[in-house]
Amino acid sequence: MLGATERMQTLLTSLLDYSRITSRAEPFRPVELSALISDLLSDLEVRIADTGGEVQVGELPTIEADPTQMRQLFQNLIGNALKFHKDGEKPLVKVHCSSNDPRNCEICVEDNGIGFDEQYLERIFSLFQRLHGRSSKYEGTGMGLAICKKIAERHGGSITARSVVGQGSTFMIALPVKHENNEGA
Repeated sequence: MLGATERMQTLLTSLLDYSRITSRAEPFRPVELSALISDLLSDLEVRIADTGGEVQVGELPTIEADPTQMRQLFQNLIGNALKFHKDGEKPLVKVHCSSNDPRNCEICVEDNGIGFDEQYLERIFSLFQRLHGRSSKYEGTGMGLAICKKIAERHGGSITARSVVGQGSTFMIALPVKHENNEGA
């Protein structure tokens, strides 16, 4: 009963986070992604230490965005990369920019984790979709990547992934560097 109550509380919190993407959105302003992720890594310090993981961050651009939502997007992606690591192998997460276009950027979050079968690519970005059952060692509500997708779309961008089972995943987030309407969608 206690476990069910805790799962319900986590699910309700995730639903609230999902609904706030548009209802409590902040106006876009310049966000230095390198600094944002550096701050975020201090919040993930315990999880990184517990897994023995390492997060490498390359040079990232400054973009016009909602800073709270960018933080949530990268926290979900880096947190997942640490969570879905292979037994007996330390997680390695690399965050880098893979494009030099002054109008758009593509940020990659790459890991050496368990990966997933790409036939489930669309499913992983849907609400309440998990590739691992509730009885698996991987906790979660199936909301994290749906939240990432909604944040990317609110910013006029997109998110997708490449993966091979047992060989890790790379999540690619395409975002505009500047917006004509600085208020956000």
